[in-house]
Parts: sequence; C-alpha cells; structure tokens
Amino acid sequence: MLVTLNSTNFNPDPFILVGIPGLEQFHIWIGIPFFAVYLVALAGNGILLYLITVDHSLHEPMFFFLSMLASADLILSTTCVPKTLGIFWLKAQEITFAGCLTQLFFLHFSFSLDSAILLGMAFDRYMAICSPLRYTSVLTPSTVVKIMVGIVGRSFSVILPVVFLVKRLPFCGTRIIPHTYCEHIGVARLACADISINIWYGFAVPVMTVISDLIFIGISYTLILHAVFHLPSRDARQKALSTCGSHVSVILIVYTPAMFSVLAHRFGHNISHTFHIMFANLYVAIPPALNPIIYGVKTKQIRDKVIFLFFPKDMQ
Repeated sequence: MLVTLNSTNFNPDPFILVGIPGLEQFHIWIGIPFFAVYLVALAGNGILLYLITVDHSLHEPMFFFLSMLASADLILSTTCVPKTLGIFWLKAQEITFAGCLTQLFFLHFSFSLDSAILLGMAFDRYMAICSPLRYTSVLTPSTVVKIMVGIVGRSFSVILPVVFLVKRLPFCGTRIIPHTYCEHIGVARLACADISINIWYGFAVPVMTVISDLIFIGISYTLILHAVFHLPSRDARQKALSTCGSHVSVILIVYTPAMFSVLAHRFGHNISHTFHIMFANLYVAIPPALNPIIYGVKTKQIRDKVIFLFFPKDMQ
C-alpha cells in the first residue's frame, strides 16, 4: 500500500484540462483573439527588451525595472496561452503531472514577480520626483542589481513551497481540471487528502505579500502626489504626472483582474464558473499585451525609440 501511495504521489497519471467549461463549442473561435493578443504581447515586450538592451540612453533604473516587467509578462503569457491554444484548437487537453507543476509554479511566480517589480518602480518614481538630487547616488547600478535580485529571490522563495505542497498530495480520484491551465488550488482540490495547508498558504502568503506591496505602492504615490502638487511649474507638474500615469495604469491592469480572480476562487461561490475561468484567461493574456503599449505611448523616450526603429527616415 505504501509503495502504491508513493507511486501515486510522485508519478500520477496526466491531468486533463477541459478549457472553458460551458463554451467548448466556441473554443476554436475564442482561440483567435487569444492568439492575436499573444502575438501582440510577444512583439510588444520583445521590442521593449530589444530597445532597452541595445540603446544606452535607456540604461537607467526606470527602464531596467521596465525590462524586468516585460520579462515577467513574457513568462506569464508563454506559461499559459500556448497550452490554452492547444486545448482550443488541437484538443491537446492532457498535461503531465510535472508539466502541471511547472505551469502552476511559473504562473504564480510571474504574478508575484509583477507585484514586486511594480513596487520597485514605485520606489524609483518616488526617488526621481521627491528626492531628485539624491536619485543617482541612491539608485546606483549596483543598488538596482541588488533590488532586482531581491525581487526575483522573494518571488521564488514565496512560490516554491507551493510546488511541494501540491507534490505531496495523493491523487486517487478524477484528474479532470475545469480550466485552461494548472493553478494551485484548482489542482489541490482534486487530491484525496486534507488540503487545508494548501488553501491557507495559497491564499494567505502570496496575498499578504501582494497586499504589502500595494500598501507601500500607495504610500509612495501619496508622497509623490504631495510633491508633484507643490512643484512651482505647471509644465513640471504635467511631466511628473504623465510619467507616473503609465505606471498607475499598469498597476490597475495587473492587480485588478488578479485580485478578483484570487478572491472569486476563495469566496465567490455564486459567481458563474464559466465567467471565472474566462476572466482568469483574460488576466494571463491582456496585461502582458497592454503593458508595453501603455509604456510605449506614455513614455516619450520609448515612443521616440520605437518610431525611429520602424521609421528611421522620418526621425532624421
């Protein structure tokens, strides 16, 4: 019996991802906009990373954080969307246990990464607007590297235990997941064992880190707005607000659907499962596509570089 249980734990049969329950007959058509949005995410974030890498004028803390955000967005969308398209178009619903663990790790890791990066960007804007004279002395290249390593390290250490919490569970019943990708609680609920620790860790620890990030982001922007409205020049105020506007837009795009999805999964028993799954899919597809567009439109340095990249003669 012990040998059988260990085999079930570490070598279970593959899981079956259903897709979007209730909309199976529309999967082929739903896949088309998802594919288009994924291409936009790949192109937008790819161009952003290319420009920041090759253009030395963009080698500043703000753009290093932005390159991290673009990388996290690529991880998020690539972790989920290709498999979702496989389900929609090829009926490739099967996913191995190892593949499922890998997918849920990178899904939750990329969101934790997004949250920490946005906090780092808020600190960068706080220093640039509230303490401009100390900006270059505080945010030195070595300091930025340490912050980036800390961001990755925190996200990794918070999410890695989730993999082991799922890996320890026995799966002796159904392996059908009514979703397009593997996520922690959705997989854990298929186990034939007590998952209380999964539920509380999966809800409390990541959410508390995200809430703490939001609190510090809120404090940063309160201080930023206070400083902005005390600037003597109207042009300076408009420039500062424009710089922060793109960041605030991205914060809303990243946090709103993610927090809704987490809370709906935990408390939203009256919410349609089809709506919940559809919304969860929009979360992994839309923000990675919109973020580079927002920064490309709102940030003059990037906007100019993109125009020069595609229309070099017009910029001469």
